[in-house]
Amino acid sequence: MIRSIVARLPPGVKVVLRKGRATVQLTVVRIFSSNGFLASLYFCLFSRRFYGEHLAVLKGRRRYYEDLKGDGKSSPLLRRNIHRIEKGLIMRPRRAVFAESFILVTVHALKKARATPEYSAEELRWASDVLEEYFSVVADTSVIKTARTAFAGGDDTVAPDDGRQRPSKPYARADSPALTVSFEDLYGLYARRRSVRWYLKKEVPVELIRKAIDAAAQAPSACNRQPFHFIVTTEPAWASRIAECAGGTEGFSQQLPAIIVVTGDLSAYPFERDRHLIYIDASLASMQLMLAAETLGLATCPINWPDVDSAEQRIRKLLHLPQHERVIMLIAIGYGDPKSGVAFSQKKQADLLVTEFSPE
Repeated sequence: MIRSIVARLPPGVKVVLRKGRATVQLTVVRIFSSNGFLASLYFCLFSRRFYGEHLAVLKGRRRYYEDLKGDGKSSPLLRRNIHRIEKGLIMRPRRAVFAESFILVTVHALKKARATPEYSAEELRWASDVLEEYFSVVADTSVIKTARTAFAGGDDTVAPDDGRQRPSKPYARADSPALTVSFEDLYGLYARRRSVRWYLKKEVPVELIRKAIDAAAQAPSACNRQPFHFIVTTEPAWASRIAECAGGTEGFSQQLPAIIVVTGDLSAYPFERDRHLIYIDASLASMQLMLAAETLGLATCPINWPDVDSAEQRIRKLLHLPQHERVIMLIAIGYGDPKSGVAFSQKKQADLLVTEFSPE
């Protein structure tokens, strides 16, 4: 009703109204940005932009505690604690006693994981190898002795070694895999990977996407929790339908052969303070995924996902996403059409990006 009335107003009146609205908005923002309490009040009274994130964070915390019973394929608690123990093992100098405050919880989490048929064999191997190393070097206290007994008395059967992997525990930097790519080669890959929006009508093998995701999983992640998922469809009709949920895809979404929806899993954290890690970790992995796809002959295009409630609800309904998972971005993927144009997209250089800090 109001919009229809405004639409009939003379252009000069519309300009005055827009300026008045902007003045009022600026005044309100100035007042409510004075302190944290008023800022929170602002988003209660005038904006619901953080509504989805608030709900997702609490749903994630709830799911985190529900998942502690240990019936899934992976455990954020176990992954985090094993990584913390790894850091203790490589500390210089290494303390005689470390991880005492959480070692019992970690061993109990491992025992629950071992009792879960669907649990990741690789994760079990890693946790078992690290704990075995830990108990071989740590000094005993009453707590550590209890944990040691519990660990030794458990079923230590893990996935058989495939003959190629070294033990899943910390190793010397000198023992890292040999570097077989030069800086120039790597820079060439970076320069080649550009967002491609037009694709050949050619089926995308899901095996190649899985291969790229395996490479993506090598990206760093806070406490190695890897709180992200990749929802993949190689059905063009569904790829287009999903892409249409995002803004800015009009004109090319109808011809996408495949798409990946990258989501962040807030159930990996018991505290609100960690809520941004899903965006950091998922973005690190997504970049590696796109670079890996380029080496496999596949082109990609990351699709921006701003926080728009209507789009969020639409894609949640399509994919049956739980509330604790947030969409990070979409990635179109396929065989790029050689005849399609690619934006030059000039990139900033170090002189614009770097500030050298020299403390006084």
